[in-house]
Amino acid sequence: MTASQDISRLLRERGARVTPARLRVLALLRGAERGLSHHDVEKALDDGTPVDRVTLYRVLDWLVEQGLAHKVADENRVFRFSAATADGEPHLAHAHFVCDDCGKVFCLQDTPRTPPRLPAGFASTQVEFEVHGHCAACNVPAEAAR
Repeated sequence: MTASQDISRLLRERGARVTPARLRVLALLRGAERGLSHHDVEKALDDGTPVDRVTLYRVLDWLVEQGLAHKVADENRVFRFSAATADGEPHLAHAHFVCDDCGKVFCLQDTPRTPPRLPAGFASTQVEFEVHGHCAACNVPAEAAR
């Protein structure tokens, strides 16, 4: 099964229309090594068949609502989007690394899957953990950067 067919299957399983915008955005998120901002996605999709901004916002928010993508804010309050697991199952717990220098957001694969215990009457829909620090590119010692 090709990546496009896999994405089409995930969309159909959710009872959604398989649109070119949904296919392209989810394929892009799945291929990205880090979380992408709305601008990053828009720029990457500007290859002769652009997706208008309103449609792009709707697609990204819909992917998050469906558990196919995650949305996290960086230190500048810019939302970054990343694909959920390849099987399309929503995470109970998901961790991100946020670089305090460049603002890039990275998904952490080996994270605890157990959400914290909630008080009686509370119900979680999603749990996210953030680790802040310096990514590999920004954590280069000053001497090595010369």
